[in-house]
Amino acid sequence: MPLALKIAGRYLFSRKSHSAINLISLVSVLGVAVTTMAIICTLSVYNGFQDVVFSLCSRLDPPVKVEPVKGKTLDTRAPEMVALEGWRDEVAAVVPVVEENALAVFGNHQMPVFLKGVGENYAQVHTRLDETLLDGEFMLNDTAGCYIALGAGVASRLETGPFFSRPIRIYSPRRNVRVNMANPSSSFRERETFASAVFAVNQQEYDESWVLAPLALVRELYDYTTEASALELRLHDGVDEAAFAARLQEYLGDGYRVSDRLQQQASAYNMMQIEKWITFLILLFILLIATFNVIGSLSMLIIDKQADIHTLHSLGADDALISRIFWIEGWLISAIGAGGGLLLGIGLCWVQQTFGLLRMGGVPGTFVVDAYPVHFLWSDAGVVLLAVVALGFVASWIPVRYLRRRWLSRADEVVSAD
Repeated sequence: MPLALKIAGRYLFSRKSHSAINLISLVSVLGVAVTTMAIICTLSVYNGFQDVVFSLCSRLDPPVKVEPVKGKTLDTRAPEMVALEGWRDEVAAVVPVVEENALAVFGNHQMPVFLKGVGENYAQVHTRLDETLLDGEFMLNDTAGCYIALGAGVASRLETGPFFSRPIRIYSPRRNVRVNMANPSSSFRERETFASAVFAVNQQEYDESWVLAPLALVRELYDYTTEASALELRLHDGVDEAAFAARLQEYLGDGYRVSDRLQQQASAYNMMQIEKWITFLILLFILLIATFNVIGSLSMLIIDKQADIHTLHSLGADDALISRIFWIEGWLISAIGAGGGLLLGIGLCWVQQTFGLLRMGGVPGTFVVDAYPVHFLWSDAGVVLLAVVALGFVASWIPVRYLRRRWLSRADEVVSAD
């Protein structure tokens, strides 16, 4: 073990001549530890909420989605689309979907909706679809196209539900037809349907506007034959979604956009990442304040160890060795605080994840999760430790750089006089 590290460790754990120095050192360690623990726990909670959001979205977002880059539709009979049948070793199911805006009318209530027409094997791609069901049953494979599924917000605003006796009328604009100002209604197609299910994903984007309908119904409304807005794919277990999407993108070329589940929610993911790291920067500022205690502790220690500095000079120690001793001392304070804070943070995350002690509040079932979700990531821990080490280096360098000029020069004068 280097001599500087041995002496620094001795200084850190031994009693000083002034008890205030021991207290300041303890406060420095605790300040760094508590702040590190807070950062670890906060980042883990952000990760937990991110997991919850994406788990909810994954109920209606396919593992892989293929969309056209230009235009609104792709031809499902195009050679490159038919060639997907040869990917069956990795692709478990493929379903075409048509996504359009429409107007839903029930009685005296009406609202614009996001109408999504889905193929008969839609449930094979979205295996968690039944988890979203609130009432009724999904009948999306009905070839007559008589039944649709409403988002919870849509059902609430239309004041309807599964198997009501009165139909829901769906209006869609006719393709390639100019609006007849004398008779605007002639520019729209109309189809009467009935709601067979109400679903909820606990995400406003889906619950407040989505209507799921059989593909045949939507193609009829919009004069489509083999066109589709996108193809949704489910992969076999064990197939990496991101890697498969990259290979499929390379195969299909620039005319198509292939996205995995994360890329489909890129805006939400980026927003949550921005919030997460802005919070990290705020807590990092608090950590910076906590490291000021390290500056005070080292300053007091240098004053307290004047006699030791004189002795080390007499024994032949140069200024670099003495400076290194106190720099390591400050770094040890930061390192011990960071290590302790990391262990405390991991422990608290494990306790919350296992027992859910910190509740969301209110009546159980009010929120999507009853307890704050946490997900500890070693990458977050690495960033936090790197930040603590960097701040510890700066906090140690400041007093050693500026205060040593006075005390080391005084020690040099004493040695010269001797």
